[in-house]
Amino acid sequence: MKLSTRTRYGVRLMLDLACRYGNGPIFLKDVAGREGISEKYLSQIIIPLRSRGLVRSTRGAHGGYSLAKPPGEITLWEIMEPLEGRCTLVDCVEHASVCHRVPTCAARDIWTKVGEEISKSLNAVTLGDLARMSRDKAENDLTQNI
Repeated sequence: MKLSTRTRYGVRLMLDLACRYGNGPIFLKDVAGREGISEKYLSQIIIPLRSRGLVRSTRGAHGGYSLAKPPGEITLWEIMEPLEGRCTLVDCVEHASVCHRVPTCAARDIWTKVGEEISKSLNAVTLGDLARMSRDKAENDLTQNI
């Protein structure tokens, strides 16, 4: 399984917003500059995140984007799901009708369990956790370079 660029960039976008949570709306061009991601691409990625109620947009000179709820209340699964879709490793897990072997296939049971474990793991990590991890890594990098 490989995550799409869309999902990886979406997590980076949300992490940037989480690290600046409470400081008001942020322009996508600023996130794009910090993250090295095209502003145009970010403007496409933010649409499903806003539709899911994870991001709020504010218009005007002091407008931009901000998290719609605290970083500790947003899981990585909530970010990934609208960008990546359901976490199914094979089509038959979500749509049993695509394979006549479903009733007797032991492999399908394993693919189902793996998908459930991935979902469980991503639901166990919040954007707040990721922001703390990011800050810790930045601090460790600073102390190692002194």
